[in-house]
Amino acid sequence: MTSVHELIRGAVSREEAAAEESGVPGLSLPGAARPRSTRPIALRAVGGSTCGSELAQVPWSFDTAPGYGPGASVADAIPTDAPRQGVLPARYREASEEQLHEWIVEARAELGDRVRILGHFYQRDEIVQYADFVGDSFMLAQAAKSSPEAEAFVFCGVHFMAETADILSGPEQAVILPNLAAGCSMADMATIEQVEECWRELTEVLGEGSDGLQSVIPVTYMNSSAAIKAFCGRNGGIVCTSSNARAVLDWAFARGQRVVFFPDQHLGRNTATAMGVAEEQMPLWRPHLPLGGNTAEQLRDAWVILWNGFCSVHKRFSVAQIEQARAEHPGVRVIVHPECPAAVVAAADGAGSTEYIRREVEAAEPGSVIAIGTEINLVNRLQQQHPELTIFCLDPVVCPCSTMYRIHPAYLAWTLESLLAGETPNRIRVPDAVASDSRVALERMLAARP
Repeated sequence: MTSVHELIRGAVSREEAAAEESGVPGLSLPGAARPRSTRPIALRAVGGSTCGSELAQVPWSFDTAPGYGPGASVADAIPTDAPRQGVLPARYREASEEQLHEWIVEARAELGDRVRILGHFYQRDEIVQYADFVGDSFMLAQAAKSSPEAEAFVFCGVHFMAETADILSGPEQAVILPNLAAGCSMADMATIEQVEECWRELTEVLGEGSDGLQSVIPVTYMNSSAAIKAFCGRNGGIVCTSSNARAVLDWAFARGQRVVFFPDQHLGRNTATAMGVAEEQMPLWRPHLPLGGNTAEQLRDAWVILWNGFCSVHKRFSVAQIEQARAEHPGVRVIVHPECPAAVVAAADGAGSTEYIRREVEAAEPGSVIAIGTEINLVNRLQQQHPELTIFCLDPVVCPCSTMYRIHPAYLAWTLESLLAGETPNRIRVPDAVASDSRVALERMLAARP
């Protein structure tokens, strides 16, 4: 079994050799004495990659700087009003891994059932070990909804997930994001102002619809802001997850002549392609161009209008990686997430949500070889849980989600001890009006079962 740390050391050796050969300065790996919770899990690839070795640093070293920080989305543009995290007290920044573990365990025990820790599949193992619930963004929001006894939820994920948990949990329950800088570059690729302008232009071109059908139905992926979920709720639209996207599009086409899908173009394209929609019927909407860069005729002929957004982690996977995996491991089964580009999904043996990937691994015969195209922390955890299988990540650079990495045990310890002291740090609050409209779109999603 290969650990993330061993993968990194292998990547270091390959990169240093390549750098030496090309004359490009190499990268240094921090010493072996670095605590496990701060181990580096990403390195810059030679040529064309945006994944930086700065992930070897602790997140508070770059939390206050602009941008998403090192990782797959380091080059993505971040909104100027994106939340930033305040300075973490020195007590936590200077603590050892053992001290942080002790503080977290003691605080959890004292808080008891009053507080629930929710951990996303993509979180590092050092966080997942403390979680009361582990799942994807919607599973965790559901966990919050089904825990009426809890006074607070510590959401170890990213900002849009904490918003959804706040919408679905009770008004007296607090949802806390341990690090406010844990955002999502995909969610930030569609702002409410851009979406409303898109809607205005589409309405002018497409009219109000006919034959009892709305001209266009807005559909947003779970990976979007509460404001955009509320927009969908107000305008006859719906939210989808990667597991029920097809059912949601069926729901939308039963009510509208076409769909505008944001913010992830790849999930929208892959889902619609599987339903038989042709590429020419799926124009891309670029929010900074009039009519999204399309003609009025293209929009009228469209079935699905795709927003120009993407996940920086899943965009890294390529057909070349799949071909290499098949060459090196004859008989390998390749499974990818539907946020990957269409060519990658077409070349894979299977594509589906994080939960789908997990189920596929659990159903595999002992001795099977599985290559997975999704975030490295989940892939590594599946490898550890299934030693009877050979599991590896398609991306040899091992580049994780920049912002998921922001949730560090030091922030978790600080959050839990603050709650013990009667403080509620980093509470995520969705305004009542926004929450109400968002809930409409989310309830429609709940009814659209795959």
